Amino acid sequence: MTETAEHRPIRSFHPRRGRMSARHHDAHAELWPRFGLAVADGDRTPIDLGALFGRTAPVVLEIGFGMGETTAAMAAADPGRDYLGVEVHTPGIGNLLALVGEQGLHNVRVGHGDAMELVQRIAPGALDAVHIFFPDPWPKARHHKRRLVRPANVALLRERLRPGGLLHCATDWPHYAEAMAEVLAADPGLVEEGDGRAGRPETKFERRGNAAGRPIADLRFQRRA
Repeated sequence: MTETAEHRPIRSFHPRRGRMSARHHDAHAELWPRFGLAVADGDRTPIDLGALFGRTAPVVLEIGFGMGETTAAMAAADPGRDYLGVEVHTPGIGNLLALVGEQGLHNVRVGHGDAMELVQRIAPGALDAVHIFFPDPWPKARHHKRRLVRPANVALLRERLRPGGLLHCATDWPHYAEAMAEVLAADPGLVEEGDGRAGRPETKFERRGNAAGRPIADLRFQRRA
């Protein structure tokens, strides 16, 4: 059956390719076969996280990692956990792969595609944490349905967390922060841990928000035991 507009999933992102630099192209060509994970719409093949990383360790899912600097910094400072980042922006894919190679990171894998499609392939309770740092705020009211942090997505992410696992969201848009807090607090399987940054590195989007005078909100919720 042909997919119609009514049956297409609501995307929380604009598909973008962008132009990759020579550095990004080289990193992609060399490192994608080892560290990359293609995310295809409709693919429900379960992901064996132990096989993906070559070990059994707690896994952090980073949704929308931008250019990857924050993901690389957190992975480098946290070698006991594995980091699975997912992004749709091709220069960001290339940059994170370049950082992985330059820094010798073995606990990072790089997914390319729709994060919620990827989440469907992860077993319930398999994640130690989920990070959603500075997602597209979709500020216009008619676009709010495209926001990543909405009830159905939060419920799915919470199911993928282990009991006690952390869902950490950050934004520099006050109205989105209020909406995030409302959605997260309304999920019966989550309990607020606090609103501190708690070791999250400063991101490019955070610096832009600070320069524009926008307050930074960090929302941290745990899956109930």
